[in-house]
Amino acid sequence: DVQLVESGGGSVQAGDSLRLSCAASGYTYNRNCMAWFRQAPGKEREGVARIATGSGNTYYADSVKGRFTISQDNAKNTLYLQMNSLKPEDTAMYYCAADWICRAMVPSTWPYQGQGTQVTVS
Repeated sequence: DVQLVESGGGSVQAGDSLRLSCAASGYTYNRNCMAWFRQAPGKEREGVARIATGSGNTYYADSVKGRFTISQDNAKNTLYLQMNSLKPEDTAMYYCAADWICRAMVPSTWPYQGQGTQVTVS
């Protein structure tokens, strides 16, 4: 099994930065691919960024490309999401996710997801 715990959310002004963290534990094989999703009030959960933990290959949604950076610290079993130039439309609950394979960014298909951390941009 895999456990994921997000942290680092908060309330910031437009243009500010935040770094989210996701502490991962459990079976390493099931964490070959990790990702961040987000869900704004009244909207469906959407994919934000993904990283293949072995190769380091990344994927970003067009809405965050150039502003957000996904990274990992394998020694600390921690996934990060550096968010710069935040906009009000980035306001959402952010969720960390893991899977044994990098698949499409369809939230319901990722078997392991955390409880989320709230980001509010005003």
